[in-house]
Amino acid sequence: MWLLDQIVESRVKKAQEEGQFDNLPGQGEPLHLDDDSMVPEHLRVGYRILKNHGIIPPELEWRKEITRIEDLLHSIQKDDPASTDLRKRLRLLQLQVGIDQERKGINR
Repeated sequence: MWLLDQIVESRVKKAQEEGQFDNLPGQGEPLHLDDDSMVPEHLRVGYRILKNHGIIPPELEWRKEITRIEDLLHSIQKDDPASTDLRKRLRLLQLQVGIDQERKGINR
């Protein structure tokens, strides 16, 4: 066990003995952990930090925009002038996601 781990363990144990963890909100309730099983293990800590600060990774932002554009395209007529621009933007985002996945070695 690393020195830091030993220090943390001893401080947690001391706090438990002093009752500092008693009567905390949610005590006795199950933890609701995010499912990060699809995130590569070496990226999980970084993604968690980003999420806790309200920042999402670029690829998730791209996917959200792809979904938003697809929804918009379903709600407008094909001959609407905005349709062409939306389709171009959609294709660009899809290409960006594909390039990003190739760069990371992720199979689609």
